[in-house]
Amino acid sequence: MKRDPVVLIVVAMLVSLLLVFGFNVARRRTQSPEAQAASRLQGQQAHDFTLQSLDGKTVHLSDFRGKAVLLNFWATWCEPCKLEMPWFVDLQKQDGAQGLQVVGVAMDDADVEDIAKFAKDMNVDYPILVGNEAARDSVGNDYGGVPFLPESFFIGRDGKILDKVLGLKSKSDIEDSIKKALGNGQIAQK
Repeated sequence: MKRDPVVLIVVAMLVSLLLVFGFNVARRRTQSPEAQAASRLQGQQAHDFTLQSLDGKTVHLSDFRGKAVLLNFWATWCEPCKLEMPWFVDLQKQDGAQGLQVVGVAMDDADVEDIAKFAKDMNVDYPILVGNEAARDSVGNDYGGVPFLPESFFIGRDGKILDKVLGLKSKSDIEDSIKKALGNGQIAQK
């Protein structure tokens, strides 16, 4: 019995499409609980927190209300963090006058002096916040558990979470999220 090659090609294409569709559905359903929690935060008011800056000042997220905030969770040992930090420095310089504020939260167990040296070596000129392990874990839990580093949240001027980035994304993706945050929840500046 001879089979029509066109029928075999059509069947193979249909099977391939079904496999791709099934894989994508399964992947969405098996998203980690932390990633699901982070997704649920979008559109919600960002959780306020209190941590210390490297220079010992008490900083609240609400101190930046009216600005677009790029809230970045990172660690000194995180290689992708080292790649994106210079981008954040550039973006803070580029968009700071328009109301962007980059805020870094160090999530590792290095002491404050080591974190400060690391930030200086990376030419970081935006606030880096630290705290004891319980304080960092509490802030991380408020933002979905921070399952990956780096992890960034883009918060509009109105204090609502607009976007999140788990892991390293391109600089242009980050710039797009910053533009969205700068334009969202515009609050008249005093």
